[in-house]
Amino acid sequence: MAAVPKSKVAAGILGILLGDFGVHKFYLGETGIGVLYLVFCWTLIPGIIGLVEGIIYLTMSDADFDARYGSGGGTEPWRGPPPPPPPFRSSGR
Repeated sequence: MAAVPKSKVAAGILGILLGDFGVHKFYLGETGIGVLYLVFCWTLIPGIIGLVEGIIYLTMSDADFDARYGSGGGTEPWRGPPPPPPPFRSSGR
C-alpha cells in the first residue's frame, strides 16, 4: 500500500491547536509518541511541545518535511516523476 501524503500545514495547525493531545503525532504516523502525549496531556507539557513543533512544521522547508515524514514523494505537480533514462546507444562496431 502506498504511503498517504502528509501536509505540513495540517501537521502544523494540529500541533498548535491540538498538540496537547498529540493529534499531530497521530497524523504523522508516530502513534507511540502520540499515546505518550495523550497520557501526559494533564501536565500541559505536551501542549507547549506541540505548540513549538507546530511552529517548526510550518517554518520547515517542503523538502525537509518530505524527507523526514515521507510526504508526497513526487506527487506535487512541480516535481513530477523522475525523467526516463537515456536510450542505450551501441558503439557501432
